[in-house]
Amino acid sequence: MDGLEKKLSRCWRDLEAVNSRLCGAELSSEARSSLEKEKSSLMNKASDYEKELALLRQENRKNMLLSVAIFLLLTLIYAYWTL
Repeated sequence: MDGLEKKLSRCWRDLEAVNSRLCGAELSSEARSSLEKEKSSLMNKASDYEKELALLRQENRKNMLLSVAIFLLLTLIYAYWTL
């Protein structure tokens, strides 16, 4: 998950750089088109990374709840056997 967050962060940094190049200087239509394509690609990547992170976080929540439920069950079983 940390690696995915780093990729997302790098993607957002690259996107900011592309945006600043688009707004900063006079560009030929070919250069502008190339930067627009790169921007679109980076936005798609960022969107995919965000979706994947959301799924991973959801799975982590499920696993945490399952772990807590198992812990509580084992605690109840232990309390029952020791009383």
